[in-house]
Order: sequence, then C-alpha cells, then structure tokens
Amino acid sequence: MKITLVTDTWDNVNGVVTTLKATVNELRSWGHTVQIIEPSKFKTVPCPGYPEVRLAWNIWNVGGMIADFDPDAIHIATEGPLGFAARWYCKVEKRSIPHNTSYHTKFPEFLNTFWKIPLDWSYWAMRWFHKFSTKVLVTTESMKAELEAKGVDNMAVWSRGVDHVLFNPHRRNDRYDNPYILCVSRVSIEKGLDDFCGLTGFGRKVLVGDGPYLEELKKKYPDVEYVGYKRGIELAQYYADADVFVFPSVNDTFGVVMLEAIACGTPIAAYPATGPIDIVENGVNGYMKEDLATAVALAATLDRSIVASSSEKYTWANCTKTFFENLSPITGKQYLK
Repeated sequence: MKITLVTDTWDNVNGVVTTLKATVNELRSWGHTVQIIEPSKFKTVPCPGYPEVRLAWNIWNVGGMIADFDPDAIHIATEGPLGFAARWYCKVEKRSIPHNTSYHTKFPEFLNTFWKIPLDWSYWAMRWFHKFSTKVLVTTESMKAELEAKGVDNMAVWSRGVDHVLFNPHRRNDRYDNPYILCVSRVSIEKGLDDFCGLTGFGRKVLVGDGPYLEELKKKYPDVEYVGYKRGIELAQYYADADVFVFPSVNDTFGVVMLEAIACGTPIAAYPATGPIDIVENGVNGYMKEDLATAVALAATLDRSIVASSSEKYTWANCTKTFFENLSPITGKQYLK
C-alpha cells in the first residue's frame, strides 16, 4: 500500500515525532511505501512559543505532492499549516478524498496558556478540522472520553509503543551510589516542571530536555541538574539509573516518556490526569496522587522487575497495527487529480 503521512513536526524531539517515525519504520518493514510531507520540504518560519518547530508557509504545494504520489490512503497527523493544506485538498468541492487524522496535542489548552485564546474557540476549530475524518486517532480511552465531551466523534484509540531493545532494565548500574529522581520533558511552562523542580527531600533532581522555559527554571531552582536533550543509549541510561521518574504534566495526551521509563524498570510518579491514568497502575508501575511528593515516595518502594514487565504490552508493532487498520482506502483515484 502507498500511504501519505502529513505532519507539521518531524525533525524535533517530542512524543509525536517518536510515534510517527516508529510507525513509518514499521510500515516500511512490512513492505508499504510511505510518503512523508513534512516541513523540511517547504519554506518555514519558527512557531511562536515553540521556535524549534518550523511552520511551512508555501503550503499550496501540498496538493500536487499528494497527487503525484497517488496514495492508497492519507493520514493527516497534525493541525498545523501542512495539515490544514492536506485537509483542504481532500475536501474541496470537486474532490471528496477519504482520509483520517490524529489528535496528539492539547492545542486548545496550549493556546489558552500562552495567548489566552478561549478554550471554546479552539475546540470549535478542532471539531471543524477533524469533522471530515473517517477516523480520528486518539492516544487513550480517557482522551477519547474527554474529546467526546467536547463534541468530537468517530474516534479510535491509537496507543503507543516503546523500543524494548534500547529501553530496558539491564542498563541500570547496580553499583550506582548517587540516586536521583528524573524528569524528561520539553522545557516549557505548560509541562508543570515547577512541580518537579520544587520537590524536596529526594536527593538529586535531574531534568533532561530543553526549551523556552529553561533559563527561568535555572534561576528559580539552582539545585536541579539540567543536562539538556539526550538521545539513544545515553537517554536510556538516565532512565535506568533513576529511582523514580516524575511526570508532572496535566496537559499531555499520552507521554511516551513514561513508557520509556517503565521499560527501564523505573516507576512513575504523576498526577491523576489524562495520560498517566491510562499508563500508571497504582502499586504496580507507579503512583498517581494529587500530592506529587507522596507519589514519589510511594513509587520508590516498588519492585523494578514488576515495573518493567508492565511495559511489555506496549510495542510499536501493536501501535502500527492499529494505525494501519484505521486507514481509509482511496477507491476513486481519479479524485486525486
């Protein structure tokens, strides 16, 4: 099958990119051909408030790129300029090309935090964007329920996976005598990082990541170790050697970093919010509490081997199977032109 994937984020460090790249790799390993329409193929400007993401502006080329590839199915992954261009191409009057979409990020909450745009306005735009989608893929059952309450329908749950070869408990250094609690995140204000950085009584605190809020955090919490972005084995080592992984965000739709942590045997401490409530099993692989410090203290008591085993159901093969099964085949290929 020939599949077109349209995304406004590709060469970035975030859970959306991790998911899309892993899915594309699986699809190609199964023999499918995937066209990726992403910002590096266009002229771009930095996204306000998120400068590492580049927004395409010469988006009138999207339709021709899709038509030239002549795909059997189209997936629109993001609600940015490229996503809007692909949606327009599929739904203008002379065409009615089936396609599906996905919802990765709580953009209404993001826009409300940064620019005070009313949530009702943004959710209207989200409903408008996704209303012609044959399936809207969402990360969890709780996210599905939340969006249903906002008027979004025709959804399917598309969970996430983890690379168990890279992230595994055998990377833990048992002789390590300088324990720490860990957070891996984009360093921006909506991620709740003040709650992590402000924790006391747990020894070292290590924050992996970068972003626009970093300098302010450094001034407010000089006791935290800020190590920047990490990838590959180095990142896996940080997860494995940590005593507890802290996930302080209440605005994420999932949190792939939690899967990477538990795959390394490191328990999670989090708030009972969308994302954690679909991953964290209290007393098994972590704890969710309204008091984050209590969650950290309880998580530190858990059996790391049981934590690691709880991650086994999360594979990129299962994730991609769900993605593939929810594609909408294009039967009237003449409408691509």
